[in-house]
Amino acid sequence: MKSLRKRVLASVMVAGLTFGGIAVQSALADRPYPSEQEVQDARNSVTKKKAMIERIQGIIADLTVEQVDLEKTAMIKAEKYNQARDEEAAIAAKVTELEKKVAAAAAEAEQAQTQLAQIASQMWRDGSAGTSLNLFLNSDKAGNLLYQLGAQEKIAQSSDQIYKSAIQRQQYASSLESQLKDAKAELVIKTQEAKTALQEAEAAAAELRTKVEEQKALNRTFTAQLATLENISESLEQQRIQGLIDEARQNNLPGPIDAPSLYDVGPPSTDKVNIAFAFAKQQLGERYVLGGMGPNIWDCSGITKASYAAAGTYIGTHSATNQFYNMAGKRRLVPIKEAVPGDLMWYSYTEDFNGDKYHVVMYLGDGMMLEAPNPMRTVRIVPLRYGDLFRYAGRPTP
Repeated sequence: MKSLRKRVLASVMVAGLTFGGIAVQSALADRPYPSEQEVQDARNSVTKKKAMIERIQGIIADLTVEQVDLEKTAMIKAEKYNQARDEEAAIAAKVTELEKKVAAAAAEAEQAQTQLAQIASQMWRDGSAGTSLNLFLNSDKAGNLLYQLGAQEKIAQSSDQIYKSAIQRQQYASSLESQLKDAKAELVIKTQEAKTALQEAEAAAAELRTKVEEQKALNRTFTAQLATLENISESLEQQRIQGLIDEARQNNLPGPIDAPSLYDVGPPSTDKVNIAFAFAKQQLGERYVLGGMGPNIWDCSGITKASYAAAGTYIGTHSATNQFYNMAGKRRLVPIKEAVPGDLMWYSYTEDFNGDKYHVVMYLGDGMMLEAPNPMRTVRIVPLRYGDLFRYAGRPTP
């Protein structure tokens, strides 16, 4: 990305020097875009025309770099939101489970307390006459009284056990209440984190939309200017501009980074891959919406999860990073160069194995992928982009 910026800036500077007395400003000036008069002036000189073409193409490349950066930022923020939402859901489930346990433990503790009160009352009533006096006055019934004494001792032992059990139940209930209090406090934090992550993701998406709309207008102007300079139709020029944009999106990398095999992973289940592909392709052209997982809105991890769910395969939660960890935990990662149709591929802003993966796609084979990329794009099939592509792919159905 940095090398592309350097080349763009260098070409712009050279163009600025080439024009000499013509009032042309570089892409770093207050008014970076060439005027129609500048284009007409350049058209009459072969040297100036070539420099002007290079300049306009450089500006387009530079704008594309900005848009690609914003797209990546939007995807990163979207993934952060998905992770925050996952964490919030996990804590919410924990709170619900603890609430059930607290209610059950409180009922058991209350029951034990009632038992204790009943036994204490009974022992007080039975022991009020005194065991020794009963033995003295009823010597002929000593055996029976001694039996009663033994029974009283057993009752006392049982009561002691019940007492200890009651105390333990009360302590357990108290411990659960403390855990529930902590979990609820954590849920408040996670809910706020998810809310903040959503706001940041929406802000990034809005910034991206603004940039894309700006580029649409500028590209129309640049298309007309280049068509004038090169004496070709605007439709053909638009194809050339799209080629320039696509080239920038590839980040000028020759291909995926090689990586060693981690373990043996078998071939995918063709039937399940075909089902996942069929489901995903039915969604082509549908809108990207942050957090979307159908029926007609999607984000990147939403469509991968739903597609493989259609094939009866669980690939992880609604999160690109979680889906990566799920594949890693099941020992289903393969070097990217060994990827086959149906494999999942991730994009990451770090080469760290444990780093967050901000985007996930389905590999179709022959250098093509299916993705739900960002708010300005629909579900689509496009050539695989190598910039930020992580070095391992995941095979959901070996």
